Amino acid sequence: MLASAFLFDGLDAVRHPEQYAEGAQPVVNLLSRLVPSIPEQPGQAVRITGAVQLAAGSLLAIGRLPRLSALALAATVIPATATDYRFWETDDKQRRADQRAHFVKNVALLGGLLIAAADTAGKPSLAWRTQHAADRARRDAALAAKAAKTSGRARTAKASAAAAKVSGQASKASRKATAKAAKASHTATARAAKTSHKATAKAARSAGRAQATAKRAARRLPAG
Repeated sequence: MLASAFLFDGLDAVRHPEQYAEGAQPVVNLLSRLVPSIPEQPGQAVRITGAVQLAAGSLLAIGRLPRLSALALAATVIPATATDYRFWETDDKQRRADQRAHFVKNVALLGGLLIAAADTAGKPSLAWRTQHAADRARRDAALAAKAAKTSGRARTAKASAAAAKVSGQASKASRKATAKAAKASHTATARAAKTSHKATAKAARSAGRAQATAKRAARRLPAG
């Protein structure tokens, strides 16, 4: 319903631009000075405006790109209202009343178009989505930094545990080596003591036998 007025007005402007050219001349001159790409011929500018109203009105009517098409129609309402319904310049009371009524109608249409342009149909707006994406990116960055910090701590703890394990293994190996050396020393001492004891006993036996032999020899010698 909102687009219907623009469809008829746009079609009429495309088919009969000369009807609006005279009234559009001041606005076209002003806009062409501000925006060089706007044609200076009022008839051509009116036809372009009508084509925009037809295209954007059709999109708005079928629900395609409603926000963009509403903005495009709003952009055409402002210059059209300023050129066609300049009620403050006429002295005829009836004509002034008619133009004022059309002016108010266009202002109401402009308000409806702005509402349609701001309507997101229940979906988040672009500004909200941008802010939400920025917040989510900050949260993700914070989580990544926290994860990296935790990972660094975990790696440090793991390295410390590995070092402690290696140190424990080295200490255990040292204790084993010490115990083995002590055992070997004790075994060697015991063997030496045993060997010395055997040698002493053997020497004592040899000495006893020698003494017994000497006694027997002494008995065999003649008396006197």
